[in-house]
Amino acid sequence: MKLSVTIITLNEVSSIGAVLDSVAFADEIIVLDAGSTDGTVALCREKGARVEITSDWQGFGYQKNRALNLAKGEWVLSVDADEVLSPLLAKEIQSMIQKQDNYVAWMIPRASSYCGHVMRHGGWWPDYVLRLVKREGSRFSDDMVHERLIPPHGQVGRLAHPFQHKTYENLEEVLQKVNRYSSEGAAQAFKAGKRTHFHEAVLHGLWAFIRTYILRVAFLDGPHGLMLAVSNAEATYYRYLKLWLLGQSEQKK
Repeated sequence: MKLSVTIITLNEVSSIGAVLDSVAFADEIIVLDAGSTDGTVALCREKGARVEITSDWQGFGYQKNRALNLAKGEWVLSVDADEVLSPLLAKEIQSMIQKQDNYVAWMIPRASSYCGHVMRHGGWWPDYVLRLVKREGSRFSDDMVHERLIPPHGQVGRLAHPFQHKTYENLEEVLQKVNRYSSEGAAQAFKAGKRTHFHEAVLHGLWAFIRTYILRVAFLDGPHGLMLAVSNAEATYYRYLKLWLLGQSEQKK
């Protein structure tokens, strides 16, 4: 069984080298770049990846489907540009795809770090994500953010060894992603016909904090757990606030 690895990138030169090294066992590595200006493309080609470049960003789901359509292997592993496979996970993947069984997809846990701290609570562990699928019949949802990999009909299993996921390196990156994802999430909801009120932004933001910090016991991760809960609340608040503002602009037309 052949394995293709697909990765979408945009200015990932600081992290993509380690990611590519960790998937070097694959039969092909496809990088779909959205116009990097920091040397990402050159580094990916230097490490043997097939690199294609697009200039019309239409969201994470759309871009990952483009990368998926370029794959030739019977199995496809979709990896983000900040996820590194351990040797144990690499061996487990190689073993699973050679088995002749009814599994069509595998979920992989992620050990995610927040500003240098590996989170064990707050909904961040084991954080299973569906990433390894049989190519035929698989696709990503068309969501601009928080896209999902939709496998063909069949049995889905869980692998034991995790990705090492460097979600946020520092607070600057946290704030940048809060801004970007809240804007794209609001635009996606608005396009789908959803509308909201100002007070809902406040209530949803407050609920996101309570859910993360108390119900999902992020407080057990100490100061980083509080930081995570606050940033989750901010992301939710701004997403609803931006959706409300889009509705306000619509009414004025």
